[in-house]
Amino acid sequence: MATLDDLEAKIQSPAMRAVYAHWQAARGNRLMPAWRDIDAVAIGTHLPKVWAWRFDPAQDTFIGRLAGEDILAIMGCGMRGRRFAECFPAASVAKVEARQRKVIGMPSIMHSIGRVYLLTGKFGLGERIVLPLAADGITGDGVLGVTDYHLNMADARHGGATIDHDDETVTHYPLA
Repeated sequence: MATLDDLEAKIQSPAMRAVYAHWQAARGNRLMPAWRDIDAVAIGTHLPKVWAWRFDPAQDTFIGRLAGEDILAIMGCGMRGRRFAECFPAASVAKVEARQRKVIGMPSIMHSIGRVYLLTGKFGLGERIVLPLAADGITGDGVLGVTDYHLNMADARHGGATIDHDDETVTHYPLA
């Protein structure tokens, strides 16, 4: 079984390392921190790569909370206040949402690496970490993520990009 020590060894991105360390400090002795425990100032230099969703049980879906500049450039749309299905290609919605549900339901931390294709025909890699959040410290009710794109972000901003969610290496690290 994958452990948090394994995860720490696997994270390549300095932004992910910093946000993960902040998440760990914010959770303290609880299973998960709450959204209110995340300090934007503490992770400020990494905010372009940060995103967050809250889970809305009444709608049975995730609702966008935050998306940094790099995330907006790749997604091509603002996600704040929007339902999950409004922000992802129809072919990817079920797979990506299932991954987020596993993060809050298991609970676990998800790490993934996969290709990001620019509409110019070039591609790069994206490394992602998804961290669970819980207002009560126990029951997952949202996710905080960091995605670090290793590609020409200027090309992505001007021409667009797409993530290949079917060709990602995804690992879940259970919390205990």
